[in-house]
Amino acid sequence: MKHHQLLALDAVVATGTFRGAAERLNKSQSAISHTIRQLEDELELKLLSRDTYRPTLTAEGRVFYREAIRVLTEMRELNATAARLRAHEEPELRLAVSATLPLDLLLPVLADLGKSFPATHLRLSTEMMGGPLARLMEGRADVAIATLDGVPLEEVETRPLAVVQIRPVACRALAERLGPGTLPLSVLQAIPQIVVSGTAGPDDSQSRDLLPGARRWTVSDFAAKKQVILSGLGWGGMPDHLIRQEIADGSLRPIAVDGFSPRRSEIFAMRRRESSPGPVANALWKWVSDRNATL
Repeated sequence: MKHHQLLALDAVVATGTFRGAAERLNKSQSAISHTIRQLEDELELKLLSRDTYRPTLTAEGRVFYREAIRVLTEMRELNATAARLRAHEEPELRLAVSATLPLDLLLPVLADLGKSFPATHLRLSTEMMGGPLARLMEGRADVAIATLDGVPLEEVETRPLAVVQIRPVACRALAERLGPGTLPLSVLQAIPQIVVSGTAGPDDSQSRDLLPGARRWTVSDFAAKKQVILSGLGWGGMPDHLIRQEIADGSLRPIAVDGFSPRRSEIFAMRRRESSPGPVANALWKWVSDRNATL
């Protein structure tokens, strides 16, 4: 029994087809099929039923697969441990952060990392929507900080980090014109809802907190969104920490919108399970874990 045989079995089960497994492992379909046959012959067990279009685990295969997953997980952890033992201080730490995160939360630990690891260049990118996850999964970030929307949890390790409140607001003049109380959809459908575009690519767009049938204007970031809302050209949801001063001086006012209640957005730190973090990334992850333990 070989490690690559277990990987092939896992890929077939995970993707549902030999073709999908071949694409996942970058091998030919015939090579995957041969590897599975070889494993079954060595074990003298039929692991997969091929009676239908999609191969399915036999009763024996289900028991074997459960143990195979445990072995593969231990192998990944062992490889990661070996890589960490070989690692020296990384030349660069890439951190992709959701723009909804209060950056003040991270500044103390980043200052400590700068002092402890002066040779490491910190590359911090502030991303919108699915941008942090895209960077992480494409290998362009070592750690991402964002919500768990769309996160493949089987591939990503996560730690809770913060909760951000997002509430609908309008400028003083527009809020006074709209009046008090809960506003029905019909009132706001004629006023542009200001939304931000994502940074994960052309298909990354806001999908939450959208009023059906409403006019929408799309901007590139929260700074532009706040400026447009302050000008009275529309309304939209903003994280509390980005509008604290404007709420205090009255230039922005919370509005009650039917179907758009203030939302608690949970933000997590995440990293790829098969990654081999160096000491700097591990120091950051330890800070996140320690902070989570005290919450």
